[in-house]
Amino acid sequence: MSTSMLIAKSEEFIYLLPRMANRHGLIAGATGTGKTVTLQSLAEGFSRLGVPVFMADVKGDLSGMAYAGGNNPKVQARVEQLGLENFALAACPVTFWDVFGTKGHPIRTTVAEMGPLLLSRMMNLNEVQSGVLTAIFKIADDQGWLLLDLKDLRAMIQHTSEHAAEYTAQYGNISTASVGAIQRALLQLEHEGADQLFGEPALNLDDFMQTDAQGRGVINILAADTLYNSPRVYATLLLWLLSELFEKLPEVGDLDKPKLVFFFDEAHLLFNEAPSALMYKIEQVVRLIRSKGVGVYFVSQNPLDIPDVVLGQLGNRVQHALRAFTPRDQKAVKAAAETFRANPGVDVSRVITELGVGEALISLLDEKGSPAPVERAFICPPGSRIGPATDAERDAIIKASVLYGHYEKSVDRLSAYEVLKGRAAASEETPKEADSGGFDWGTLFGGDAPASGKKPSGRQPDGILETVTKTAARTIGAELGRQIIRGVLGSLLGNKRK
Repeated sequence: MSTSMLIAKSEEFIYLLPRMANRHGLIAGATGTGKTVTLQSLAEGFSRLGVPVFMADVKGDLSGMAYAGGNNPKVQARVEQLGLENFALAACPVTFWDVFGTKGHPIRTTVAEMGPLLLSRMMNLNEVQSGVLTAIFKIADDQGWLLLDLKDLRAMIQHTSEHAAEYTAQYGNISTASVGAIQRALLQLEHEGADQLFGEPALNLDDFMQTDAQGRGVINILAADTLYNSPRVYATLLLWLLSELFEKLPEVGDLDKPKLVFFFDEAHLLFNEAPSALMYKIEQVVRLIRSKGVGVYFVSQNPLDIPDVVLGQLGNRVQHALRAFTPRDQKAVKAAAETFRANPGVDVSRVITELGVGEALISLLDEKGSPAPVERAFICPPGSRIGPATDAERDAIIKASVLYGHYEKSVDRLSAYEVLKGRAAASEETPKEADSGGFDWGTLFGGDAPASGKKPSGRQPDGILETVTKTAARTIGAELGRQIIRGVLGSLLGNKRK
């Protein structure tokens, strides 16, 4: 049985039971009330239990966890106030990640793995445009053309637009207006730097679930201070990670401690303007992923940011101070107060606006899975450094990692862009025009070129290169996610990976 995890102190110490940690949780509170330090303390506690952690560093404050704390009078004062006899300053095992590859190991996925549903969310497409994007993915699947990065997707969009009349009967109407909207949205994604998110080598989720030589769980920190400037990209990436964890991890039931804890900071971005179909899938992921041994903790300023269906699944609550300056704020205070199990000694509606920095209302699940009565308590301080690491310190951690050098080397193998580029080149050259030492490009890319020298029209029979490409695509389909809606977002609709 895992040791209980010390969280805070009221009149007595308050512990989180590890076997209840995968019942999910919420850390809420206004800006400046101590949510980040609470997040850091919880991550440290899980790491000491041997539980790997994933967290996004939106403000750049969490990188200091890789180094031991010290010379912080506020931490020392809180240690003395709470009487923490066994408190020790210590660094945490940390792996840094960064979509842009500057503040951590590059984190990538393929366009195929992301799938049209999440890409539509990322590009803010409407229902009709999303349907066209889904058709484009289906055409690529049927042809065996791999969609790995954004240039593959762009080439596929252009090809589909040019051959829309041929595809309409089988895949539905592909309007010029919808294609144009998708192309513009893709340009915006590239402008925001999202092209660096797509490609290979794709992230191996096993690299998230590591322990160090002392048995402590590795804390994976995603540098998100730049990524956060593109809120849809940020939220969609984290949702994709969550859905991939659900898809790939086996059912384990109730464990003594989680296999991974996933902190979703700025959680309101996940739910803002999400279409109903996606919202339904998010709710299912949150409800079902606990059976895979994953605990999800949402971090947000306001509990009203979390839909009621999701909020009802968050059994472990840490509520920092809320402000009641506006009618919405007052509604949030009332809603937060009503979600706690009552304690006659705590007037939640009043106390929630009076809490100091580092102070919180806490209700955790007991050994029977029932919420404990709410307590007003002080959060235990972390033993690692509060505040960011320097660039040199971060760089040293990155280069000392066993992962260094693997994700830093991008791979660009044969995929849709190269296949379609080859077809276009072949259609522009006849055997007489091609200066290729007698090599018949027309045959390679789709049958004999017409004797008249005119460009081939319509779809050509599959040539050698296309046949090989399709065969390879089908062979590695499970790894590239060839189903139309990938990951858990597809499997919940009944589409299982092959």
